[in-house]
Amino acid sequence: MVDAFVRLVCPECGKEWQDNPADLQDLRSNFSCPTCHATRRLTEFMRTERDLEAVKQFQ
Repeated sequence: MVDAFVRLVCPECGKEWQDNPADLQDLRSNFSCPTCHATRRLTEFMRTERDLEAVKQFQ
């Protein structure tokens, strides 16, 4: 099995990281940056539209 990942970027501090889409919470829920703790909808942390589509497939 190939591991999937999505790229995330904080809209506040610009920190970039990768995460497994199966481990992420619902797209409409609030999500906090692990660095600056800015809280927004998870969709706002998706780096690209492709990342957003990948998360949708796992939910």
